[in-house]
Formats: sequence, structure tokens, C-alpha cells
Amino acid sequence: MKTIFENNGGTYTQVGAYLLPNLSLPVEEKETNIGVWAMRHKRYLKQNRKVHYYNLLTSGKLDSYLADIEEQAQNLFSRLVKDIAEKENVTEKLKSDNPMLWVQKMNNIRNRATEIVNEQVIYN
Repeated sequence: MKTIFENNGGTYTQVGAYLLPNLSLPVEEKETNIGVWAMRHKRYLKQNRKVHYYNLLTSGKLDSYLADIEEQAQNLFSRLVKDIAEKENVTEKLKSDNPMLWVQKMNNIRNRATEIVNEQVIYN
């Protein structure tokens, strides 16, 4: 008599006195770019949204999901830095006239943009 697993195409491997099912995760479709934003979101999912994380992992969609998060976060961050710098008149002229002030202002802008990306994309 066959098991439900065997009826659905599953196979077993005998290891000593035990039959172990031959299981593997589905293969991801494409190579993905997982950077700092995606790794931060992955850590958040593992700690705070375990069911969602394991559903993505076992369906083979985790890497493509994280690549999408990475792309969204990078695009938002770049756009925010550019927009805030324009609003606050942090220009190339300031960079050449007063490099230390320019660095200080750009660091401040990048930190604010990081906080916004974290709130809207990474920890959401």
C-alpha cells in the first residue's frame, strides 16, 4: 500500500532502518541582488513576521521578494537624498566652497533618508 506522499509523486531513501522522504526546496527562477536593505528586511521578517518569512522561504520566492525590496529601498533612498538636497540647497557649489559643511549636510540628509526608507519599506 502506497502512502499519500508516494501517490503524489514523492519518493523515499532508506537510511538504516528508516525511510526518509526526498525533499527539496523549489529552485529560484533568477539570480538576485540582495544588499544591505534586503538583509535588514530579511532579519526583520525572521524576528517579527515568522509565518510570512517561512511561507516565502518554502515556496522558493524569498530571494526574488528580497530583491524587489532591495530595489524599492534603493530607489526611494536615492530619490529622497536628491530631493532633500535640492530643497535644502546642498549643491555642488557648496561642495566646492565649503566641503566640510557639505559633508555634514549630506550625512544628515542620508541619515534622514535612511530613517524614512526603514519606516516605509524595511520595517513595514
